[in-house]
Amino acid sequence: MNKEELKLTSAEIGTLWGQYVNGSAVDMINKYMLSIIEDQKIKTLFEDAVNTFAKQKKQVESFIKNEGFPVPIGFTDADVNIGTKRLFSDIFCLHYLHIITLHGLLGHTTSLSASVRKDLRYFYDECDNAGKRMYHQTIELLLEKGHFQRDPYFYPEATPEFISGQKFLDGYFGDKRPLAATEIISLSFNLKKKVLEKTLSIGFSQVAQSKEVREFLEKSQKTSDNQIQALSKILKKDNLPVPMSWESEITTSQDSPFSDKLMMFQIGFLLQTSQAYHGTGLASAMRTDLAVTYEKIILKNLMVTKEWFNIMTQFNWLEEPPLAPDRKKLARDK
Repeated sequence: MNKEELKLTSAEIGTLWGQYVNGSAVDMINKYMLSIIEDQKIKTLFEDAVNTFAKQKKQVESFIKNEGFPVPIGFTDADVNIGTKRLFSDIFCLHYLHIITLHGLLGHTTSLSASVRKDLRYFYDECDNAGKRMYHQTIELLLEKGHFQRDPYFYPEATPEFISGQKFLDGYFGDKRPLAATEIISLSFNLKKKVLEKTLSIGFSQVAQSKEVREFLEKSQKTSDNQIQALSKILKKDNLPVPMSWESEITTSQDSPFSDKLMMFQIGFLLQTSQAYHGTGLASAMRTDLAVTYEKIILKNLMVTKEWFNIMTQFNWLEEPPLAPDRKKLARDK
């Protein structure tokens, strides 16, 4: 059998659908940011990002059409208002591109691992290479401009040590041990993602048209802030630095550059994908207070995501992914 003629599996269809919908949402935000950026070096990166996705989008459409599935609606130029007042600074746009590129890398790797067909594997491999190129470029530019926030430094022990007894797990009673390097990785990364989530929630709440959307975004901002404080507190107790906030990179504009649907989708995307990173943090946490903090964050995010789902379905904004055939319904309808 020709490997190129293999029908796409449900997993492969699902990853293509997700790549199209999620990618089109980010693409609309990138196009707006491209229109307002004044710094030429940052502008060049966004031009590359927009052009790269345009090529990827065509290939995804081809895969889906050839399989007989409808191409998702996703997000279009109707969801962005080019020419509106600036909402974010150039530097925030660069931070956004860096963090979203990290999400893209994870998405491409997940899609590659779910793919069997050769042409699809090669496609995701190319997507991954483009994402890695952008990852390097965003870091280099952030470093050049003095805005890249490196993870905390500390001085390790001179020799390897082994864990002895239950004290290593203590977090609430007695003297807590210092944070392990494996725990700091997740703390630092989750904080940076939370800062992005909070900043977008603040900016979006200023320009949202719907009362329900504004109220949700304000609640999302407060939730992100509470979680930032909880994670920062743990780092500060060990005299370790925390990532800086980006609220000052939001202008006072109330002129909306995005549809409410796009802004809600973007926050929901960050809420849902962050759960994977919270889970990684929980898995690496060997101090009880840290594990409990992650558990509380995960539970709260589930509650907020439920509210997000209710608003998205209320306004008919949530596109349904391909579903497996309902065999019982088919038998009844015969």
